[in-house]
Amino acid sequence: MPDALSEAAVDLLTSGAHVAHLATSHEDRPHVAPVWYTYHEGAVELVTTGKKLENIRHNPRVALSVQDADEGDANWGVTLRGTATVAEDDAAASAIHRRVNDRYGADEDEWPENTAVRIEVGSANHWTYD
Repeated sequence: MPDALSEAAVDLLTSGAHVAHLATSHEDRPHVAPVWYTYHEGAVELVTTGKKLENIRHNPRVALSVQDADEGDANWGVTLRGTATVAEDDAAASAIHRRVNDRYGADEDEWPENTAVRIEVGSANHWTYD
């Protein structure tokens, strides 16, 4: 959904290397964990493994929250809800790995055990504090 994120929300999401919190669910049990992410061509991309990946494979509906703060004082936040897809194509998965690792200053081949995921944003909101 290309219009799900406003230009202001995209600007916030891409303003720095923030840690996001990914919420997944399986059998009505929530799971929230920190992840690295990037925003590319209208979708959020991330790499993950373990319980998060297992949950996405069972239930692709996810939420993601990103916040910027200085010494505990919030500056802004973005929350989105969407549908996650595991990148099965090797070229697409490699490209996602490179983009995410590059954003956080990691070597492009670090964390090879992680699986690439793309989140199509269904709805989102953002806020800023002045």
